[in-house]
Amino acid sequence: MSKKVILGVQISNRVKNVARVQKILTEHGCNIKTRLGLHEVGDPTCSPSGLLILETFGRPAEILALEKKLKRVPGLKVKKMVF
Repeated sequence: MSKKVILGVQISNRVKNVARVQKILTEHGCNIKTRLGLHEVGDPTCSPSGLLILETFGRPAEILALEKKLKRVPGLKVKKMVF
């Protein structure tokens, strides 16, 4: 049985980082099985921070490359869970 790797990404400034994060996710689209984005909403605007949960798929080297690219983006915190 292969390991399940989940990446949790805390984004401190969604508006500033959205283009760079989206580019990385698109580059590694074949390595992302499930993507869930969470952020606080309320009047009058949405929260500038958010949480992204990624269920990954693929070879360990591909998943590691995705993780490293995300960690290089200022304002992101990346944590990994392995099952």
